Amino acid sequence: MNLSDSLPLLVLALTLEAAFGYPQRFYAVMGHPVTWIGRLIGMLDGSLNRETSSFTTRKAMGVLALVALLAVIITLSVLVQHLCLSIGLLGLVPLALIASTLIAQRSLYEHVARVAEGLERDGLEGGRRAVSMIVGRNPQTLDEAGVARAAIESLAENFSDGIVAPAFWLGLGGLPGIAAYKAINTADSMIGHRTPRHLAFGWASARLDDLVNLPASRLTALLLIVSAVFDRPANAEGAWRAVRRDAGKHRSPNAGWPEAAMAGALNIKLAGPRVYGETPVEDHWMGDGRSEASAADIRRALRLYKRSCILLWALATLLAAAILL
Repeated sequence: MNLSDSLPLLVLALTLEAAFGYPQRFYAVMGHPVTWIGRLIGMLDGSLNRETSSFTTRKAMGVLALVALLAVIITLSVLVQHLCLSIGLLGLVPLALIASTLIAQRSLYEHVARVAEGLERDGLEGGRRAVSMIVGRNPQTLDEAGVARAAIESLAENFSDGIVAPAFWLGLGGLPGIAAYKAINTADSMIGHRTPRHLAFGWASARLDDLVNLPASRLTALLLIVSAVFDRPANAEGAWRAVRRDAGKHRSPNAGWPEAAMAGALNIKLAGPRVYGETPVEDHWMGDGRSEASAADIRRALRLYKRSCILLWALATLLAAAILL
């Protein structure tokens, strides 16, 4: 698929997902493509990741698992794309519907908005319940400001991983591009951890996920900065300053870019020391604003996020028009 097909496909997929999301009744009946990918990863983990093997062998098996995963996902997506396009331009519609299931604009907004609603309606406990659905850290260690910061951090990072990166690879490589990206990203979330079981086996997935997210994390920061220009009282200058100063200090090579941009735009601090499960994590603060975030700041972050999604759609539309004209 060339850019004259993949960019219109991207515009259509972004539009459909923003309008309809992934209907809950579909999930109840047939699950979700990411859960199907997850089952395959689980099978590969169970069959190839043997605790009796040496570190080197488990690392090699992790590479093999990743290659096998991508071979299956790319082959299937190429076949589906060929089948859809065999009926002509109208085939872009079912192809866009399929691709839209791998983008999460609407669901991310809804999940983060529930944290603001929980804090506003039920206080700290309501916020903790809602934020536990979207972050890996221990919610019982969070006060109200910590809950709000966790929700905003999740919004910023998942804007990059769940929307901009899938859109980037869809625009560049069509359905195989976005499907391969989601396979890598899902593998990283399942086996790319520094635990005894996955330190070696998940090494390849974690490193490749860092690589494929690199362009999107920078683009996400740029989208947030530009959106802040049109969203007063968001601080575009502060967002730019925080990205330049703080993004590279984050323990993740990619998460610091959208988090720093969001922190600077809202005049708050994000990241910093936190606890995942029972494990404390020391990290640099992103931004130099106040640390006392609130439900109102989550609402402000969601407004900036919505504007950034519109900007992403506009950018894709302009690129598609430029290629077609």
